[in-house]
Amino acid sequence: MSTPYTQPPATGIKLLINPPGDVTMVVCAGRLTADVAPRFKAQIADLIPKAKRVVLDLSAITFMDSSGLGSLVSLYVTAHRANCGLELVNLSRHVRELLGLTNLLSVFESCGLFFTKMP
Repeated sequence: MSTPYTQPPATGIKLLINPPGDVTMVVCAGRLTADVAPRFKAQIADLIPKAKRVVLDLSAITFMDSSGLGSLVSLYVTAHRANCGLELVNLSRHVRELLGLTNLLSVFESCGLFFTKMP
């Protein structure tokens, strides 16, 4: 098994990315806001063609604004078009509430506990 590596952090967010494979796990930490959303989206989008499934662990995301939310939706569309699954796991309370308020919680295949599907 390969050792995970850390991408150079965009200001305000840190990504711990396991080497791309069938399943690529990305642990995200920090604030997913307008100032980091474009770089975050680009870094994750680069992983999509190399993986059958990308799992974003959002347990350490302390804040997400509309730009961060938009980047997740855009990544979902990109992954769907590439026949790649995009899953969100370990949602923080703030992220879960934001996805719920925008009726996007059901869009993502996984949410809540790691690899647990929620209705």
